[in-house]
Amino acid sequence: QVQLVESGGGLVQAGGSLRLSCAASGRTSNGYGVGWFRQASGKEREFVAAINWSGRTTSYADSVKGRFTISRDNAKNTVYLQMNSLKPEDTAVYYCAARPSSSGYIPQSHSDYRYWGQGTQVTVSS
Repeated sequence: QVQLVESGGGLVQAGGSLRLSCAASGRTSNGYGVGWFRQASGKEREFVAAINWSGRTTSYADSVKGRFTISRDNAKNTVYLQMNSLKPEDTAVYYCAARPSSSGYIPQSHSDYRYWGQGTQVTVSS
């Protein structure tokens, strides 16, 4: 089992920045890929970004490319999502998710991830 805890959400004005953190605990000795997803009120959960176990491979949704950066510090068992140039349409609950994997494959479907955090709210005001 892997437990995930997100932090760093909050209220920010459009154009501002936030950095989300996803801290993992439990059986983290094996490699695992991590994805960030978000769900706005009344909408389906959507993929935001993902990173493989080594951090060498990343993937982004088109809507956040060039604005968001995903990274990880395996020594701290933590994955980060740096969000810059935030827009009101980025408002959502952000979830991190993990899947056991030692490959470079990083899926964008939420059904491919086994473990989920509780989510952190990000609100961007106009």
